[in-house]
Amino acid sequence: MTDSTAGTETSVSADSSEEVETELSRDMSLFDITFIGVGAMIGAGVFALTGFAAGLAGPALTVAFLLNGFVALFTAVSYAELGAAFPEAGGGYLWVKEALVDPNGFYAGWMSWFAHAVACSLYAVTFGVFLTEFIVYGTSLTHEFVLFGVLTSGLLEKILAVGMVALFAFINYRGAEETGKAGVVVTGIKVSILAVFVAFGILATINTPQWPQKFVGSPGFAPNGAIGIIGAMGFTYIAFEGYEIIVQSGEEVVNPGKNVPKAVFYSLAIVVPIYILVAFAALGGIEVVPELAERAEVAADAPTWQLLGNLGELGIIEAAGQFVPFGVPLLLVAGLTATMSALNATVYSSSRVSFAMGRDRALPEMFSRIHDDKRTPHIAIFLSAVLIAVMAVTLPIEAVAASADIMFILLFVQVNWTVIKMRKTHPDLPRTYEVPYMPWPPLIGIVLQFLLTPFLLSALGLKIGLGPDSHGFIALVTTVVWMGLGLAVYYGYSQRKEQEKLKEETPTVVAEQAPAPERTAQEERLLVPIANPESVDQLMETAFDVAADRNAEIEVMSVVTVPQQTPLSEGRQFVSEERAVLESALEFAENERPDVPVSGTIRIGHEVAPAILNTVEQNDVDVVLMGWRGQGRRRDVALGSNVDQVVTQAGCDVLVQRIGDQPTVDDILVPTAGGPHAEFAAEVARAVARGNDARVEILTVADSGEPAEASEGLLEMTASILNDVETTRRRIESDDVAGTIVEATADVDMTVIGASRESMLQQLVVGAIPETVGRRAQSTVIMAKRNLGITSFVTRWLRGYRR
Repeated sequence: MTDSTAGTETSVSADSSEEVETELSRDMSLFDITFIGVGAMIGAGVFALTGFAAGLAGPALTVAFLLNGFVALFTAVSYAELGAAFPEAGGGYLWVKEALVDPNGFYAGWMSWFAHAVACSLYAVTFGVFLTEFIVYGTSLTHEFVLFGVLTSGLLEKILAVGMVALFAFINYRGAEETGKAGVVVTGIKVSILAVFVAFGILATINTPQWPQKFVGSPGFAPNGAIGIIGAMGFTYIAFEGYEIIVQSGEEVVNPGKNVPKAVFYSLAIVVPIYILVAFAALGGIEVVPELAERAEVAADAPTWQLLGNLGELGIIEAAGQFVPFGVPLLLVAGLTATMSALNATVYSSSRVSFAMGRDRALPEMFSRIHDDKRTPHIAIFLSAVLIAVMAVTLPIEAVAASADIMFILLFVQVNWTVIKMRKTHPDLPRTYEVPYMPWPPLIGIVLQFLLTPFLLSALGLKIGLGPDSHGFIALVTTVVWMGLGLAVYYGYSQRKEQEKLKEETPTVVAEQAPAPERTAQEERLLVPIANPESVDQLMETAFDVAADRNAEIEVMSVVTVPQQTPLSEGRQFVSEERAVLESALEFAENERPDVPVSGTIRIGHEVAPAILNTVEQNDVDVVLMGWRGQGRRRDVALGSNVDQVVTQAGCDVLVQRIGDQPTVDDILVPTAGGPHAEFAAEVARAVARGNDARVEILTVADSGEPAEASEGLLEMTASILNDVETTRRRIESDDVAGTIVEATADVDMTVIGASRESMLQQLVVGAIPETVGRRAQSTVIMAKRNLGITSFVTRWLRGYRR
């Protein structure tokens, strides 16, 4: 466990005074992680469990959801405090391991792994049910179909469940991911469809004569009393554990001390009202028609809550079929979307927990192995997928949900106790958020969650056996077996291995350091991201010239990328690949320009461009110099996805250099059409010319018949910027501006050109002419884009970019 401010690892080479820092890239905003929490809570649970829960609580399901939000809040405050203080992957497992005596730490991980795996099996089973229902809906098959004499609907559901687990395990192994924007879109789709469901459900409710009787009659608002309400609370509690996913992302969040607690509370505030409204709409909008009554095996005059309960995971699907236009396919699509999103997230989270335990040697070392090529924890993913598939095939969906609920409840009890304990054992933690009225909120959370468990098991049935009245018994036996197995693993393996690991790592822990970055006396900072060793010399030569002109210090950076499935902290094992590139740049700087201050940083991130932008913002960078291959062409990008993103979103000046073959720079071409970007290009050309004692040719290309006076003004203005450099001026009349400039590049060693003037209609990041020159020029090209402050921001917003 590390201090939340410790994000760097410094390495100093024996023969150099230069430092290379390794940093994790924090690039997730409050909006991103809030929607992660909302997406995790409004997942398959609301689609699969609402019907079952209605059968337990009756119309009082609305109260059960409200009370669940209340109960969840007492644990959420603990997650908010600890997640802000320890913003790193691992969440509850790492906190409990840090604060409580063994084997609590082991059990926290053991239960978390199982809880996420069982939750994933719930989503897999739900997916199989929904897709089978979709097939029945779209074909002539009945719900009792038997294909090829053996393939029943129940068997097809299990096959589909296992197939989807295998698919998402493979996706996670490959390193593919649901990106932040894709996650927001998926969550938006789910919320929108549920909003339609709620709107039509409420409309259908109020249009029903004597609709209040659905909630207070037959035989009352809470037909199964307090046992039914609390049982429904325990049964659906899994749907409120999204804050666990939020804190798992802590090491990737911008300003986690403030944003993690906010995201925890915001997500609960969004989700609880949605659940209450969904329950109200389903109970009030549905009618007990003969076809549904027969299918659910209830009487024709049965209350709607009983109908929903017997329909189970298809409860709100059938409700939507009655009062929402195209309701069945619409809700099935939403449910399939939700289950696939949840499957991806929980395969990821369950494998990440088992991976963390393998790294700590609480589980065999093979769990911590990362694939050399894919850079994903492939063994942890595979074994988690096996566990998920076994649970999906062997347990009824009610028992699956209950088993996951019990595990999460036990984990949350440990976390609540941990936040109390850490107030004494870790008094100096940087607590940007503190639980008020300590220790009462976490203590109340512990009591309330312990209260949920027996009522949950009782409501689901504790009859010994495997029948429908035994789901609580099955969940209890599953929990006892898993906990007993954990005890054997801990005392038979984990305890000894953890002690061995502690002895091995003690010297390393003592040697770690996390220095705070110090700014030098230089006025500005120039950032040079480098990925290709072959481009180091030319990029550094340009950086020296620009830095000398702007009195700037140079920060060279490289980015180690790991898939979303791999914790950022594990990227350090791949740092050596990038360290060689940085050290070559630092060595070049020490040999060529020892007077220019140069430092090195290795960022570990899931994507290159966000890591660069993260560095720009955190280190107050004034100008970025990026290399560009000048190859490839996709219609959806101009220069390349990483370069495009930095050029359009960086809050500083940006230079993009296409590396040429010229070892020296004697002649420089500066094409100009006026504007701030062209002026910036002239400043860069001046800096390079001074550093190389080079000549500069200023070129303007005018339309045929255009008055020469306008061109002379442009040439004069540019020459004034280059006042202490040897310059020549040239005006060419041509209708092919880009082609003319490209032709002129053949006679020079370097061309420096400004980006096109920004326009709402301009779709390319630097403009068609500069990009064409960059691609076709016969020498080195530098494209310059000035940061225009609010103008650039408005243009980015209009283009659809989001910082």
